[in-house]
Amino acid sequence: MKPQSFIYFIIRFLSSAFAITAFQTDQKNLGFCGGGDQIPMATLGGVRDSPAISENSLEIDTLARFAVDEHNKKENALLEFVKVVKAQEQVVAGTLHHLTVEAIDAGKKKLYEAKVWVKPWLNFKELQEFKHAGDATSFTPSDLGVKKDCHGPGWQAVPVHDPVVQDAANHAVKTIQQRSNSLFPYELREILHAKAEVIEESAKFDMLLKVNRGDKEEKFKVEVHKNHEGAFHLNQMEPDHS
Repeated sequence: MKPQSFIYFIIRFLSSAFAITAFQTDQKNLGFCGGGDQIPMATLGGVRDSPAISENSLEIDTLARFAVDEHNKKENALLEFVKVVKAQEQVVAGTLHHLTVEAIDAGKKKLYEAKVWVKPWLNFKELQEFKHAGDATSFTPSDLGVKKDCHGPGWQAVPVHDPVVQDAANHAVKTIQQRSNSLFPYELREILHAKAEVIEESAKFDMLLKVNRGDKEEKFKVEVHKNHEGAFHLNQMEPDHS
């Protein structure tokens, strides 16, 4: 081989090797192959409702049971899985499942928020987070909107993490946005407190919401009705300046 050809060959070889190494490094940093099990800081998608909660609840239940079992092992706890009350997912290097789980702790029903990271092609599943989100209330999703005695319990404080309360708050913010001429979208930041009451075949929610509009933070007092068909309606809304 001529010296010039040999030098050209070496240069091509080193360039190819460098390109392959750079590609593997990028893939590794994105979490597509080995090299640690940390979720990349820049995720590939936002959090969205999981279609599996309705299409394949068995898959979601399996993930929730896994989360409870892993928490029990790590914390030497004795939580007993009851059901999944809300499921969302986020596309990362795989899928990060955001679950709200009802479980029994020492005879009392409580709500927990869990995050389970799944990479099916590696048969990888890991509990990323598991935390207490509040006590389960008598105003559960199955109870709300069900006909009660006309002399029912009246207004009761309910956990702000209850999925139905969250749905009522999201509906209120969506309606506020529709009624506003603002160029900036309203985003729910926090439910500061919530009360609920079941009357006949409907439910009412009285809530104080903290929302963002652009870089501005605002508070609203709202009352949302939920009819027997499950539809929400914003009945009252006023800014809170406290």
